[in-house]
Amino acid sequence: MSNPINHVENKTIIITGASSGIGEATAKLLAQRGAKVVLGARRTERLDQIATEIEATGGTAMARAADVTDGESVEALAYHAQNMFGRVDAIFNNAGVMPLAPMSELKTDEWDNMINVNIRGVLNGIAAVLPIFKEQGSGHVINTASIGAHVVVPSGAVYCATKYAVWAISEGLRQESDNVRVTTISPGVVETELGHDITDKTSKELLTQFRQIALSPDAIARAVLYALDQPADVDVNEVIVRPTASTF
Repeated sequence: MSNPINHVENKTIIITGASSGIGEATAKLLAQRGAKVVLGARRTERLDQIATEIEATGGTAMARAADVTDGESVEALAYHAQNMFGRVDAIFNNAGVMPLAPMSELKTDEWDNMINVNIRGVLNGIAAVLPIFKEQGSGHVINTASIGAHVVVPSGAVYCATKYAVWAISEGLRQESDNVRVTTISPGVVETELGHDITDKTSKELLTQFRQIALSPDAIARAVLYALDQPADVDVNEVIVRPTASTF
């Protein structure tokens, strides 16, 4: 029996929010499958460590500081990847923040931050790669939304709104594209650093309760791999991944 075709091998894949959690797990899994991973985040020391670990196990990785709220920073990440490896096959727009709080707390700075990272960050990633994809005639945009794009919970109104936006942006881009694949990954509860910046005590306790049943970041990495590993004429548009025993 012949081995299945590996559609990920030798692809150049940019990952934002790659310094921990889902981004880190995805980078390591894709590198194991032979992809060339380009890691972007603000924590360069952690990025360098992850890239070193990947290289030590025979993978190919490049790390570069990137702030997804800065369009020029993300554009530089994309073109650096292209210059290094000759092309960019996919971007995984994974960076996100989740400072949950009731709207009555009026944490408007946190609202702004979620809009900047979760929405503008995705738009900046898309804007950075679309010219490259047009030149190549192909490409793949993968965006991390959330179960919050499908279910709104108390304290999560603004966060869920940003993830609804990610879903809408992805769906619009999909409809406009005939040679760019677009995938939305909507994780349920995952044990990551997301939410470490919650300042509202009640919301922080609520998240702790939610995470009593949680997925590992590896579960989401496998979903990303599944979408990437399809033949060029197959576009996996959306994957929702929840813990078996959890509502969320």
